[in-house]
Amino acid sequence: MMTKSKPVYLSSREREVFLLITQGCTSHQVSEHLCISKKTVDFHLTRIYKKLGVTCRVQAFAKAVRLGLLSRKP
Repeated sequence: MMTKSKPVYLSSREREVFLLITQGCTSHQVSEHLCISKKTVDFHLTRIYKKLGVTCRVQAFAKAVRLGLLSRKP
């Protein structure tokens, strides 16, 4: 039996960080773009991974697409 997963809520800052990460930016590049420390970017990524139930950027991207959080743009 398939269980329905609960909705994933990302804060506005988490969405900003995640969008830049999915566009190929490194944590350092995200930190420079958003004027925050790399440590803060990594904190947001850790929270994003936990909310999505994943352990890396590739898994996060795939799960976000499956959940409709991101569109599949070429």
